[in-house]
Amino acid sequence: MNKPSHFIDLSLLKSHPAFRAVFIARFISIVALGMLAVAVPVQIQQMTASSWLVGLGVTVAACGMFIGLLTGGVLADRYERKKLILFARSTCGLGFVGLAINAALPQPSLMAVYLLGLWDGFFGAIGVTALLAATPALVGRENLMQAGALTMLTVRFGSILSPAIAGMVIASGGVVWNFALAAAGTLLTVLTLLKLPPLPLPAQPRENPLKSLAVGVQFLFSTPLVGMAALIGALVTLASAIRVLYPALAPHWEVSADRLGLMFAAVPLGAAVGALTSGRLAHASRPGLLILSSAIAAFVALGLFGLMPSFPLALLCLVAFGYFSSITSLVQYTLIQALTPDALLGRINSLWTAQNVTGDALGAVMIGAMGSWLLPPQAATMFGFAAAVLGVLMWFLMGRLRRYQPPAVTLAEDAS
Repeated sequence: MNKPSHFIDLSLLKSHPAFRAVFIARFISIVALGMLAVAVPVQIQQMTASSWLVGLGVTVAACGMFIGLLTGGVLADRYERKKLILFARSTCGLGFVGLAINAALPQPSLMAVYLLGLWDGFFGAIGVTALLAATPALVGRENLMQAGALTMLTVRFGSILSPAIAGMVIASGGVVWNFALAAAGTLLTVLTLLKLPPLPLPAQPRENPLKSLAVGVQFLFSTPLVGMAALIGALVTLASAIRVLYPALAPHWEVSADRLGLMFAAVPLGAAVGALTSGRLAHASRPGLLILSSAIAAFVALGLFGLMPSFPLALLCLVAFGYFSSITSLVQYTLIQALTPDALLGRINSLWTAQNVTGDALGAVMIGAMGSWLLPPQAATMFGFAAAVLGVLMWFLMGRLRRYQPPAVTLAEDAS
């Protein structure tokens, strides 16, 4: 028998046309949303010259995304997922069109920017949740690790490309063209996703949406493996907010503004390397052990980051943090998807993604506060090693996750 390769397996894109359509649509969507994330703050800054109002616009969009994630989780478990995906993406595209029209006016409306940002955050999150819930049906649960790695690549490369594209478009044509291209990209995703097969739901009771969401929360607490994996993921998400210290850390290594971007690129680079070399992760005999060990390694890399005497060594620590974080996320994604019944996939994916959004925001507040109380290198080091200590504590407390061995064929049968 041939040994599995260390590198990512791309065969899923050839053997599963529906997943290939999702892969292409997700990449285009990530680029479009990334362009939006640049254009909206730029437009608000141009209109108001107020950093506070720029921050408010970002917060409003994030609130829309959070509400959309929770709403989308319930909807994805209640309605046919293909129709929901197409509806959400089409509606999101209308928001981009509205932003382009507003930006083209002689006096654009700031309120319209806020409301349309809320609109796009809400409906964009619904589409993301429905796509996540549909993935097991499109690729089979035995291919979830491979699908997760390919998805991570689209997110990382799309996140790297979109700011550069947005900057060039804004410099040459202004924010109007940025919004217009985002709308055109959304249209392309809708046309691509029309190729998806019907995605019918398993029979389940019709219940109050809040009760339906509560059932998803109850599943997390009553299914130890899923709950523990989600808890570790929350801690990794908190740590990823270390980027709020980058501007304050730059003088520590005498880094100029043109090199500051290297710190922001280092973690995504490490994550991309993790995804590209994830070929053997699906064959791990103890996925829970891998989640715990890679999370602890990521936290140690973060603690060492603030201790590095030179900028290149600090960048290497950030790359290592991104690499180990991606391993944790990939195995966590596969475990949660595989152990969640199809009828709950929408809600569990929405809760998991909402946890990431909330964790990143909380982490930014915590690390930012530490950076104001301590010197920035001290704050990064203390936070990283404190997270490592918590990771070691989880190692000892989560014995069931650490010892878990999935069946030879699929994880799906062990959902308790």
